[in-house]
Amino acid sequence: MAFALTARERRALARVIAVIVGVRLLTLAAYPLMDSTESRYAEIARKMLETGDWVMPQFDYGVPFWGKPPLSTWLSAASMAAFGVNEFAARLPSLLLLLGCGALVHALAARRGGSDQGLWTLAPFAATGMVFVAAGAVMTDPALALGTTLSMAAFWIAVDGPASARRASGIAFFLGLAVGLLSKGPVAAVLTFVPIGAWTLWTRRGRVVWSALPWLAGTALTAVLVVPWYWAAERAAPGFLDYFLVGEHWKRFVEPGWKGDLYGAAHARPRGMIWLFWMVAALPWSVTALAWLGRAATRRRGDLVRLVADPWLLYLVLWATTPMLFFTASGNVLATYVLPGLPPFALLVGELWRPAAAGEEALRPAVRTVLVTCLILPVAFAGGIVALNHRFETELSHKALVRTYETLRDSAAERLIYVGQRPVSAEFYARGKLLKVGDAAALAPHLDDARGDFIVLRARDFAELPAETRARLTPLGEFGEYRLLREKSR
Repeated sequence: MAFALTARERRALARVIAVIVGVRLLTLAAYPLMDSTESRYAEIARKMLETGDWVMPQFDYGVPFWGKPPLSTWLSAASMAAFGVNEFAARLPSLLLLLGCGALVHALAARRGGSDQGLWTLAPFAATGMVFVAAGAVMTDPALALGTTLSMAAFWIAVDGPASARRASGIAFFLGLAVGLLSKGPVAAVLTFVPIGAWTLWTRRGRVVWSALPWLAGTALTAVLVVPWYWAAERAAPGFLDYFLVGEHWKRFVEPGWKGDLYGAAHARPRGMIWLFWMVAALPWSVTALAWLGRAATRRRGDLVRLVADPWLLYLVLWATTPMLFFTASGNVLATYVLPGLPPFALLVGELWRPAAAGEEALRPAVRTVLVTCLILPVAFAGGIVALNHRFETELSHKALVRTYETLRDSAAERLIYVGQRPVSAEFYARGKLLKVGDAAALAPHLDDARGDFIVLRARDFAELPAETRARLTPLGEFGEYRLLREKSR
């Protein structure tokens, strides 16, 4: 059934969506890369561009990164090649990937209820908390979300759409699988086939599903696109497949506090924490959804029956909840894991929350509520960047520290040396041109050579340096828990 907006409502929603996208685009370079995850992926992409090794991402020079497949890294590295090594280039692929998800959300909603339904659904998707944040962060989840959204959208059109669209939809389904498998690995197949399988069993449409997609040819297409990289990665870095397939896709989720993580601490959480993450990630619409469920459970139980009886709504429910159901038993989760379920959640919001009958040119209360709610996030975000930018640069990133070093040094021969821990953002902003030493004893030879260097270490480590070593260093500034010092000339 077609859904109609007034001309005024249509213009207002379109402008709000444009504001959200515009704020997101204009702020990509407005704040530094944050430690540790965002800086890590940006630095891996920078190293890929610098070294020219596009097969195996590198955690450090000559050290392979086994944690994720390379699609997001390829995109960030290509963006840096086009726009330079900076925050804008590193983050731009995430924005483009989620714009792709938004286009698919709009297309599915418009196919269901007309172009106005597409616009009505796209607005809450664009203003969903995790969607807005992820669109401006260097991470692998936007690529996974695009892969799963493409597969799920293509599957529905292949099963429920016209016969003329079946062939193209079938190809798109398997292309989406390839995108997911090259973004985060087998989890993409799980997030796709679990809801599809459950929906097929519930609706008893096995024959329709089998005939709607080119399963054999499509599987071959996915293999052709995906297997060569996995094969090349194992040849380049033997042991990758065991770590990635067994460690990252089994032990990470069944062993709380898994100790095998090569790239940081495992994210140990109470089991079921993923649902709380969803509550926050899906704001502000998660509040709307819970209110709707509460009313449906107490006063309008027919609405709950409709979720199960309508094949389209059932499909969206299964698609939207699969990430949380899959990760419920996991003790190692992040809030970004819910991202693949947010496109169908927006489609559900668009379906289940519609304004009452329209007037001539009036803004109906529900539309006004959506417009105001959608503007809160970009306005608050832009204000937060202005208010907190100094803290971002000095406490959550080493951009300001590296910039200070580059301003004060007399020549490139004066090195930047980190004692102990080295935040990844420092390496990104120094373009890999810094040194790391383990402790004060390892620092001594650098203080004894002819060059005057800049030293970085945590404040508590500085207090533990021998008195004679501290006397040879001039403090230049404090950056969060770190201090920047300069070797005194002799």
